[in-house]
Amino acid sequence: MDRVERGSANQTRCATCGQVTPDYDIVNYGSIEDGYRELCNQCLNAEVAKSDGLDKFEHVRFEPVELADSRGEAHVFHFRTRLFGPGVALDAFELRDGYPAGYQFQIIGDPQDDLLVLLGRLIEKIRRALSIKHVKNGELGLQIADHLVVQGRIESDGTPGDRAPLIVVDGREITWREFGNMG
Repeated sequence: MDRVERGSANQTRCATCGQVTPDYDIVNYGSIEDGYRELCNQCLNAEVAKSDGLDKFEHVRFEPVELADSRGEAHVFHFRTRLFGPGVALDAFELRDGYPAGYQFQIIGDPQDDLLVLLGRLIEKIRRALSIKHVKNGELGLQIADHLVVQGRIESDGTPGDRAPLIVVDGREITWREFGNMG
């Protein structure tokens, strides 16, 4: 394992191509019998395509895209493409301190799909989500927005031993206690 510190994110050298790659774009690939290698997503996709007979699959790297939410606040989305057996996943995520955080989206398609079309569908999904705010700052602190519906994802706060739920709504991390106090 060849770790490299660059800026605020850890990076790893891909075992196949040798490129130094951010850890969020590295996958441990292999098996207990044959061992594991740390591969960048491009090399992982090439290996999966070869093993699954997907001769026409071409890994595409998409440049980050900046989109504004309903309040005009800009969000920069980075993309990751992962080929897996029967499908291909295209992820979009914000970076905080060099790691995926905040808003995160995924769309799954067929490996034979045009990745640019899949990217267009993912960007539309992001735009729809950014157009709605589920929480707002009110007189009593953070409150559920007027439509009384909250949509987000549940993660762990990462505290060793405790691992309390962490809610991510509107790209914002909200502790379990903060969420419980919302009205």
